[in-house]
Amino acid sequence: MPRARHPFPLRWNDNDQYGHVNNTVYYEAMDTAVNAWMIRHGGLDPAGDVIGLCVASSCDFRAPASYPEQLEVAIGVTKLGRTSLTWDLHILRADHPAEPIALGRFTHVFVDDATRRPVPVPDRLRAAVTTQLTD
Repeated sequence: MPRARHPFPLRWNDNDQYGHVNNTVYYEAMDTAVNAWMIRHGGLDPAGDVIGLCVASSCDFRAPASYPEQLEVAIGVTKLGRTSLTWDLHILRADHPAEPIALGRFTHVFVDDATRRPVPVPDRLRAAVTTQLTD
């Protein structure tokens, strides 16, 4: 599966009292990565008429990380539906990208900003996913 990469720079305060990156930080990184990708490559306007709402998310943690490690989010897509998109996300150490330290999944449903009713995935976003993130 083709994957885009998004940097995930850790900050000092990302570590929790156990000395590793807190689980919520992984969710922040994944959410930031997919939204940055949709804005940059798919033309999604966060203030536009169509927005993507996260309706489901999960993360399987495989290994700890801690500041000052350099991490990345590898972005892929497992499902491109009519009104939804399911992202397949790998958290990677920049110096060991073959072994994910966390595996995440986000599902966005695209809705009309005013009515919050589902609408088709925007054409430009669909085209970007099809050409850049699927086989």
